[in-house]
This record gives sequence, structure tokens and C-alpha cells, in this order.
Amino acid sequence: MRIDLRSDTVTKPGPGMLDAMMHAAVGDDVFGEDPTSNELEAYAANLFGMEAALFCVSGTMTNQIGIKVHTQPGNEVICEQSSHIYQYEAGGIAFNSGCQVKLIYGDHGRITAKQVEESINPDDSHKAPTALVSLENTANRGGGSCYDFDEILKIKAVCEKHQLGFHLDGARLFNALVAKKESAKEYGKAFDSISICLSKGLGAPVGSLLLGKKSFIGRGRRYRKLLGGGTRQSGYMAAAGLYALKNNIERLAIDHANAQSISEVLRSKPFVEEIFPVETNIIIFKVRDPYTAASLAAKLKELDILAIAISPTNIRMVLHLDISSEMVDDLCNTIKKL
Repeated sequence: MRIDLRSDTVTKPGPGMLDAMMHAAVGDDVFGEDPTSNELEAYAANLFGMEAALFCVSGTMTNQIGIKVHTQPGNEVICEQSSHIYQYEAGGIAFNSGCQVKLIYGDHGRITAKQVEESINPDDSHKAPTALVSLENTANRGGGSCYDFDEILKIKAVCEKHQLGFHLDGARLFNALVAKKESAKEYGKAFDSISICLSKGLGAPVGSLLLGKKSFIGRGRRYRKLLGGGTRQSGYMAAAGLYALKNNIERLAIDHANAQSISEVLRSKPFVEEIFPVETNIIIFKVRDPYTAASLAAKLKELDILAIAISPTNIRMVLHLDISSEMVDDLCNTIKKL
């Protein structure tokens, strides 16, 4: 039995989701005539109390469209140094928006209002005008860490003071909402734009949504077309996303509990030097002799356990809905024997 912990993107649709996809009502979404895509966008916007939403094929696309709408070429974007928008989107901020990035070194992927305030460029012709602040919640490279919502509100106040856009890469936002017992609508009030993924912990095979004001999403729809993201009968994909939003949010708590169980076993092993705080469904731990991250990942693969060495010393494991309690027990027993 293979246990795939490389990412929560490896999930496959279950029977209920497949049935929803097979029976989806569809039309041409480029003409705005796909009823299921329209329903998904309206449902997601209402969930967050925002005016509109845009269905896209990936979180990279929703982030990049959001950044493009918020900025002009020559602007600067503030984000944490391990942010997905900077590390894993193929240089899209420079390529798509013509912007540079001001990196902040935060705490497990999280930055503070004070750091943001100190990073804003002055009104100086030598400097790129600061235009946007982007947060990531949960923070992937921070081990699935969650922001304190009060700090988000403080950052929002800084953005309002300096008339900056405020974007959230919420690829795993629902993990944070479940873990912290927070409200989606409160996030909708705090941010100018939010990107949410349907294809991670929620289990859809593809798709993300960009949320914002109607005028913002209207501009975003044009950029989606420019980037080649206009799809036709997208309702088959949108139906999976609708099913995910209606059925798979609260169960994320199971993934969080499984991550805690595995981390406790890892903590007892002498080859584990450090474990990032485990708040949600991601475990990142630092390896020491007799292993390197690469050699331990290779050893686990021999035992049908897939994990990723994300640096020479660190391994990442991600829990998701295709990991059963039996798999967690088998994994824990295997780790105990290493």
C-alpha cells in the first residue's frame, strides 16, 4: 500500500465528487454561459461575503491574475521570502506584471505589520513604488503555519494607510479556518483579493478561485483570457469544486489530527533534529545523521512512503483526504522501526 505524502494535490475524486462531475450542467464559460461555473463563482463569493469570483485552472493563475490587477509595471510587491508567489510561480511576478519583489524574512512564513511598514518604499523617484502586500495562509514553507487574525488586521491598517493593495494567497486557507475556528467572511472583509485552491486539501482534481470586487474580477477575467485561461465547458471541473466546498471543509480537521499523530512519532526519533510547529496538515522536519533529507526520503520510498526533501536537511509530509487512519498507523509503525 503506497502512502503518498508529497502533497495534498495528489488526491483523486471520490464517488460523490465523480457523480457531481458526471451530471454537471455545462455551457460555454467564455461566453459566460456555463451554469455550474457561474454557480461555483457565486457560491464562493457568498461564502466569503465578497462581490464576485473567477474560476481558474490553478492557484498560480489566480495569484498571478490578482497581482496583475493590483499593480502596474515597475511597481513593487511585498511578501515573505518563502511565499509561493515568489518561490514557486516561475518568476510570474516579473514576467506577467513587470514588478519587482521586496522580501521579508518572517516567522515560519508569516510577517508582521511592523515589518510591512518598514518595507514600504518612500516617495522617491529612485525607488519602485510599493503597490501590493501579499500574505500566504497557511504558509506552505512555514510548515502549514497560520496567521493570527489580529496581525492580519494590523497589516490591513498599514495597507489602508499607504493605499496599498492587500492580497491573500489562501491556497490552504480552509485549513487555517478550521484549525483556528475562524470565519471566511471575516477574511473577505480584511482582504482586497483572495485566492483559494480547490485541488489541495479539498480534494478537487483541478481549480482555484480568485475573489474580490466585481470591477476587480472583471479586469481579472480579461487577464485570464490573455493568459490562455478561458475554458469552455468548465462546469465538469466546477462541479468538483462545488462538491469540495460543500462537503470537504470540516473534514480537514482529520488531516490536522493525523499530522499531529505522525509528528509525535517523528519527535521520538534520534535522526529528527527539529520539527516545525504542526498547526494544520503539513509536517516539516529537519534530519540529522545518519540520514540526509534525500537519503531518508529515498529510504521511505523503498518502504512505499512518498515524502519530499525540500532542502538538504528538511523533509515535508502533507496529509490529505486520501490518507486513511490505517495508512497513518502503518506509517507510524514504519517510522518507529527506522
